[in-house]
Order: sequence, then C-alpha cells, then structure tokens
Amino acid sequence: MSRQNYLFTSESVSEGHPDKVCDRISDSILDAFLSEDPFSRVACETFATTDRVVIGGEVRGPASVISRVEEIARECVRDIGYEQEGFHWANMKVDSYLHAQSADIAQGVDASDNKDEGAGDQGIMFGYAVRETPELMPAPIHYAHAILKRLAEHRKSGAESWMGPDAKSQLSLRYADGKPVEVTQIVLSTQHLDETLTSDDVRARVEPHIRAVLPEGWITAGTDWHVNPTGKFVIGGPDGDAGLTGRKIIVDTYGGAAPHGGGAFSGKDPTKVDRSAAYAARYLAKNIVAAGMADRCTLQLAYAIGVARPLSIYVDTHGTGQVDEDAIERAVAEAMNLTPRGIREHLGLNRPIFQRTSAYGHFGRAPEADGGFSWERTDLVDTLKAAI
Repeated sequence: MSRQNYLFTSESVSEGHPDKVCDRISDSILDAFLSEDPFSRVACETFATTDRVVIGGEVRGPASVISRVEEIARECVRDIGYEQEGFHWANMKVDSYLHAQSADIAQGVDASDNKDEGAGDQGIMFGYAVRETPELMPAPIHYAHAILKRLAEHRKSGAESWMGPDAKSQLSLRYADGKPVEVTQIVLSTQHLDETLTSDDVRARVEPHIRAVLPEGWITAGTDWHVNPTGKFVIGGPDGDAGLTGRKIIVDTYGGAAPHGGGAFSGKDPTKVDRSAAYAARYLAKNIVAAGMADRCTLQLAYAIGVARPLSIYVDTHGTGQVDEDAIERAVAEAMNLTPRGIREHLGLNRPIFQRTSAYGHFGRAPEADGGFSWERTDLVDTLKAAI
C-alpha cells in the first residue's frame, strides 16, 4: 500500500534559466531542420556562458539550415529577453560545430530492404499520469511550472518589466489521503533589474501571481515563503551560471514523482527514442488513467539501438488499477505501434513543434491544432478499452 499522508516537492525553472536557454536553441535548430525536411536527423547540443554560445552535434538535413544557426541562436536569446551586460543577443559570440551524422549510427536507424527503421539508441523511457490535476500531472511540478509561466507572460507584456528572464520555483505540497491539500513551502527566486529591490519587495510583487495560480485554500497561514532567499539577484542567465542542453530532465518530465530513464529530450529528432518513446509512454499512461483503468500509472518502454520494436513494456498502477496490469500491457502493445516509425506517425512528430516544449515542461500541456503536444491527447481511450 502506497503512503497516503506525506510531503512532496518539485521544482521548475524559467525559459531564461541557463540550461533552458540551451534547450531552446537546440530545439529551435531542430525545428528549422524539420521545417525544410521532415525526415532530418538532428542531435544538437548547446553550451552557454558569459557572452558566448557554442553549438555542436550531428545532423543530416538541408545545408541551408547550417548557415542560419547563428541567426537562430540570436533570435532565441532575443525572444527570451537577454539584453544585459555579460549576455546580450546582439553581442554574444556564437560558435557552431555541427557535423554529419555518424554512418555507423545511420545504418542502424535507417530502414532498408525488409528492415524497419530502428531505434536511434538503446535506453529505457518512462511515462506517468496521475489523477491529481485535470491534466493528469503531479500537482507539485504542474503548479511550479504554472507560476513561472505566468511571471514570464507578465514580464514579456511589460506589466512586470522589473523582472529579468532567469527564475526558479519550488513547491512543497502536503498530501492527505493521497491527495494534495496544502502548500507548506513556496520557494521563488527571480532575477530583477532594479538593484535596490529587497527580498520583501520582490515577494510583494510576485505573491499576487503565485496566489492566482494555486488552487484556492492551498496557501494557508502556515505556508512558509522563501522569495529570493539569498537577497539580490541581478546577474542572471548564462552570465551568472553556465548552461547546457538536457540538464533539466526532471523539470522536463514529472518533477521527481516518477522514474526517469536518463535520456534528455531537447535537440533530438524523433528517431531518437530518448524523446519519442518518452512521449509515447506519457501518451499511453495518460490514456490508461483517462480510460478509468487506474488513478495512477507508470509505464516503461525499453529499446535497443537499430531494433524497431520495444524489448519490453511494463505497467505499474500502484495499487489503483481497475484492470490487471498484465492485461493493460497486452492492450498497450495492441493499441499502438511502438516502433520508432509507428510512434512518429501516430503522434505526428516529424513537424517543427519542439521549440515550444523547451520550457515549462514537455507534459501536461494542451494539445495544439498544428500537432504540438500531440502526446497529451486522450484519443486512445476507446482503443484501449476495446483491447481490454
């Protein structure tokens, strides 16, 4: 029996966090390739520090995109909002070291003769869903994202122009009878452009936004607030701390409420199962919960490089299942083609839809008309029920 009464904490970081700047650039370059050739192969990594961005990795796609890499990077940083001494979109140095994809990797991934397209790497991927929020996401990470997303929207609109792009949030929730009922700790650090602001000044300005996001009654007289607890936070972004693509994988997924296989997402095309199979696993777990088969579900997929079909499918409903887990595993295998090609086609992943995933989580977002966040649909419910 799982614990019913406990505290759980998750954190999020804003689009201006150094690592998220790098995720944004890597995913924007991926989108540029997919816009010109939907079957481009991309594994793009970005490093950022004071006044410098370095881009490297392996690609196979239109050469015209290579010539635009610096322009893409500058546009990302400009849109995020960095125009500060030490990191400015117009003045930073951009170095690109993208090169051709390894022929050894390509031969394992490419389809040929009667061989289907293989997985781009070995690995294990997890999906998770839980009936804690309407989006079937764990509440701590969902609301930690929502706070930062709201602050960024108000910063960019000019309503809160005193804020800089860099920020972090963290929520500790108290669970009673297995449900989140109270925020015990709120941590928020946000970059500010006015050096005279104190921590109390910053709290007074951000508290209304935090209260607007959290469910009514969750903030109580006992809630502890830690807003800019170190004091002044003027130097932010890659000028304050170096950034790297793929270094916020728990922020990207479930905030620690579920396992993670270890693979990062940003900058990788959908032949890379680190990304596409993790999206498929979330899609399946969410549909299992939405179908009423369980209130909580963890789903694992495993792959080998060059092999099309998953080596294993594992489902754990954590004692909340209305259907036997082995029956759900069989239904999952029947309901969706889980080869890399099958995932790409089912979820429509060969499209330039990835830049928008680079901040505020890859999961728990609303499906979009152009195919963005397609893995958040619940259109497999009837198929799974029929398979059961």
